[in-house]
Amino acid sequence: MRKHRDDFTIDMFTGWTPPRVSVGFEPDAFPGTRLASRISRAIARALKDCGKDRPTVAAQMSERLGYKVSKDTLEAYASEAKTQNNITVERFIALIHVTGKTELLGFLAEGFDMAVIPKRYENVIELALIEDHARMIETRKRTLQAEIRRTK
Repeated sequence: MRKHRDDFTIDMFTGWTPPRVSVGFEPDAFPGTRLASRISRAIARALKDCGKDRPTVAAQMSERLGYKVSKDTLEAYASEAKTQNNITVERFIALIHVTGKTELLGFLAEGFDMAVIPKRYENVIELALIEDHARMIETRKRTLQAEIRRTK
């Protein structure tokens, strides 16, 4: 008997992939061992992908920080060749705010074997940790009960 295939319904096992939970660029997006080069490439990527031109980003960063950040300064941060122009933490934070590219936060965390997640997932993770702990307690409880029965 030939089975009819429904092309309009997503197969729940092959037609869906879970969304990425953490923020960040794709794994190994900026290979290499020189951290300054990797940071420059991450900044360049964020600037390219944010949908704003660099003069606009510089002006919005300037407004947010309360002092001037020039387009040339942004260009230097995004250039691997400009080794004397490293971005400060406050400017990096302003860059993330202005570009909306939270992937930069994930880029930082990745170096510490950590992940950055949206706050809405925090309770889900805490619940999973509590459930893991409850399983450990239940396992220990059963082990102790078995030992007590053996010693009677």
